[in-house]
Amino acid sequence: MKSRAILAGAILSTALISGGWLVERGLVGNRPSATDRARMLNQVLQHVSRDFVDTLSDSAIYARTASGLLGELGDPYSAYLSPRLYRSLTERTEGRYAGIGANVDVRDAWPTVVVAMPGGPALAAGLRAGDRIIEVDGTPMHGKTFEETQKLIRGTPGSTVRLTVERPGVAAAMRVDLVRREIHVQSVQHPTLLGDGIGYVALTIFSDSSSVDLRRAIDSLRGVGMHTLIFDLRGDPGGLLAQGVAVSDLFLDAKKRIVTIRGRTPDATQSFDDPAPQPWPDLRLVVLVDSGTASAAEIVAGALQDHDRAVLLGATTYGKGSAQNLFPLIDGGAAKLTTAQWYTPLGRSINRKRTPDADGAPVEPVKRPKFKTDAGRTILGGGGITPDVLLPPSPRPASDTVFQRALGKQIPQFSDALTEYAIAVKMSGAVTSPDFVVTPEMRAELLRRMRARGIRIDDATYRDATSLIDRVIGYEVARYVFGEQALFMRRLKGDSMMARAVEFARGASSEQELFERAATAAAAAK
Repeated sequence: MKSRAILAGAILSTALISGGWLVERGLVGNRPSATDRARMLNQVLQHVSRDFVDTLSDSAIYARTASGLLGELGDPYSAYLSPRLYRSLTERTEGRYAGIGANVDVRDAWPTVVVAMPGGPALAAGLRAGDRIIEVDGTPMHGKTFEETQKLIRGTPGSTVRLTVERPGVAAAMRVDLVRREIHVQSVQHPTLLGDGIGYVALTIFSDSSSVDLRRAIDSLRGVGMHTLIFDLRGDPGGLLAQGVAVSDLFLDAKKRIVTIRGRTPDATQSFDDPAPQPWPDLRLVVLVDSGTASAAEIVAGALQDHDRAVLLGATTYGKGSAQNLFPLIDGGAAKLTTAQWYTPLGRSINRKRTPDADGAPVEPVKRPKFKTDAGRTILGGGGITPDVLLPPSPRPASDTVFQRALGKQIPQFSDALTEYAIAVKMSGAVTSPDFVVTPEMRAELLRRMRARGIRIDDATYRDATSLIDRVIGYEVARYVFGEQALFMRRLKGDSMMARAVEFARGASSEQELFERAATAAAAAK
């Protein structure tokens, strides 16, 4: 009993002392004012600046404060963007940057040209895949990272950059002066007529010229006989809401609802309807989607599905049914803030709840609501957009996983050996057709170059991964010998989902027949 009394007295004393301190500070019994809260935050910042064991600059403290606040909102899409990340995002959504028009990656610790873009200064100056950049304006480039290389090569439009370049098979280094200019990165990729009147086009991101570029690409394919389009939105992370609306507009009739957004502020709540007739009302449309199809890409897929304008094939989409605004900040960064939820024409929210941690892991809904399309088909809300025909990806061979695990941290050395070999094949002139077959001798030569770089992998693991090795050799040689279009066509032939989409579309005489095929396929899957 005595010990309990002592314990109770200690607790009471602690409570009184703590309470007395809080009352003295005006924090018990009185709700803190906005001024008090601001003073509290300022006190924390001052203590971190003055007393924290490690020295932090004021700019770092404020940036971390902004990042912490946005990160604590419980929303995986709201975040503080540093000036570098903000510039990068702006470049992707605007589809423009000032540079030389070349994709450059690091190989063997040297920046190496992967592709010189059509119409860019690099291609006009004669740069080509495989060229090694050894100096930029006199700065040695050995060991420079991709980010460091990008910073040196890019600059103000109209300014000049001098590159010193080594080319395989050429003894002397070349010096090339290039005038930087605004480079337009095409979000519309690989418009191609596949045969039997079936065309293909991919949209990689919704940048500010996507709808214009897409219309131009489709017009071109229509001019050479396309009547059915396979529109590839796989892996498209979205982008500009306005472009999601504009792309949908290309395929829908006038006055059709495209999307509705709802937020707290008046300008964050509005509906978007199609303002004009579609240019290709007789175009049959198949849309490919997967788990990487998100945001504005889902707006397009949702609108086309609700209005029975396209058959969707593939896997259930990402499920990002919210819209974000970018608010520029005084430090050159930006606050990316979720300001609205969006809904398909039928009122579907396709938002998939996610944890706000780094992984953004999805939290699946227990039950998904059902909706009826314009034609009376049943489709689902919540948890992403489920395609009309589910095409599960082909299972990955276990031998591929074993090979990649065996490489482990040696993957960069493997990439270097692969590029080195592809350039050697280009120099030899041994491969003369983009449809070349990878031979046992080619596999053996790649293995020899891998081991020359100290890559440790046993013969059995390498042999069991033959199909993977053949693919990567085929892709890399096609890229360096024949260019990006040859690489694309080779990848397309190995794309099982794409092959099934072509087979699905082949021979269909009308849009109605495509939907009948989709219904048959869905019924068979059940």
